[in-house]
Amino acid sequence: MGSAFPSLAALQTALRQGELSSAELVETCLRRIASRDATLRAFLWVDAAGARRAAREADARLEEARRTGETASLPPLLGIPLAVKDVLAVKGMPATAGSRILEGFVPPYTATAVERLQTAGAIVLGKTNTDEFAMGSSTENSAWGVTRNPWNPERVPGGSSGGSAAAVAGGLVPAALGTDTGGSVRQPASYCGLTGLKPTYGRVSRYGLIAYGSSLDTVGVLSRSAEDAALLLSLMAGRDRQDATSASLPVPAPRLEGDVRGLRIGLPREYFIAGIQPEVRAAVSAALEVFASLGADVVPVSLPHTEYALPVYYLIAPAEASANLARFDGVRYGVREPADTMWEVFTRTRGVRFGAEVKRRIMLGTYALSAGYYEAYYGQAQKVRTLIRGDFEAAFTQVDLLAAPVAPTTAFRIGEHTADPLAMYLEDIFTITANLAGIPALAFPVGFDGQNLPIGMQLMGPHFGEAALLRAAHAYQRATDWHLRLPPLEDAGREAGDG
Repeated sequence: MGSAFPSLAALQTALRQGELSSAELVETCLRRIASRDATLRAFLWVDAAGARRAAREADARLEEARRTGETASLPPLLGIPLAVKDVLAVKGMPATAGSRILEGFVPPYTATAVERLQTAGAIVLGKTNTDEFAMGSSTENSAWGVTRNPWNPERVPGGSSGGSAAAVAGGLVPAALGTDTGGSVRQPASYCGLTGLKPTYGRVSRYGLIAYGSSLDTVGVLSRSAEDAALLLSLMAGRDRQDATSASLPVPAPRLEGDVRGLRIGLPREYFIAGIQPEVRAAVSAALEVFASLGADVVPVSLPHTEYALPVYYLIAPAEASANLARFDGVRYGVREPADTMWEVFTRTRGVRFGAEVKRRIMLGTYALSAGYYEAYYGQAQKVRTLIRGDFEAAFTQVDLLAAPVAPTTAFRIGEHTADPLAMYLEDIFTITANLAGIPALAFPVGFDGQNLPIGMQLMGPHFGEAALLRAAHAYQRATDWHLRLPPLEDAGREAGDG
């Protein structure tokens, strides 16, 4: 098997036909992790024993199905290993959310999105690194160390799902789950040359997700292609009685047939601002030319309240984080710092165990929610959020999809924005609007800059319009090969059978 995994559909076929065993696939992943992850640091925890045991069970089922001629009835992901971002609970596996305050916490339940993929036969290989409580744009805020970009280890992989992105781009796993609160699936996808799907808010259950911003959080997918993303979405989406915000709507089937002739793609002028890296602007423009050559109509549109999105997001998200993170008090979860009184336990545990960025956002959010300031800040932000959502609803009466860059630049150097939180926040300027509006968005690679770093663009669609996004991206990926490019990885001690 080469450095890249085949598509999930190809792996499914190879496993069912006996051309590949789940045990071989799992061992390939484990060898690559042993060889490459000392550099990438994508994984926080690997369940090698559990993955091998699950692979043996999958191979027994596959062998029996081949013997009886019933392979068509097998679960679609049977025997295929995946990785999970460490803000999603998996029973029996540590769940730290990248924070020392949850050190040692092992949940007794599994997140619905993960459980549904396991029901479909997937093997959870391990948990991937994340900015602490998903607060960040670079995976530099993890308490467990910095994850590195497989395209250039001196660059960030994006955040906060940088561990999942590095694991897929680095060839450690075929696909992975991430979460997207303000761009945390799409931005790592852009920086690492992957396809990253942020579903509509409510499309995928949030049960088992360690919450950051409850009205913004979504469970998403990092994969090599729109085809793989569509398959995973179809398996994990749908109504969940354990999440009152999950939608009772049909789950889209992973059908990507059809072309984009007549598709109206809107180009919001507010997303092509001064300060965009010229190579990013050029690559997105070239991608739109490809869509036009395939028969799509590219037309200008306006989203007039976009300029307010950044301050709105950084009022609402920290406010919700302040409320959600109040539960981490040294009493109910994780570790406890010793002290003489309960109040001292509470303050000392949070003071020692939370990182700087988490403390910063808790303070921002608590201030915005405080008496005398609630209506002036949080209340006003919610009103402007409604206007931003209205901008998208109006735009989608004119066009089918919207196109924009994912980030203003390619992956920046590790440490480049550490001392400047505002510069870090600006990396999310093109992605946060989809979360504020609750709409789906899909990032995919459209080129490289002069330093061989991937460039991504995103398509955004109306609520529950994932099928159109995936079909459009699939049509683009059939016409181009950006998503097939691989980083120049070097294995330390490459083993036979993984050439």
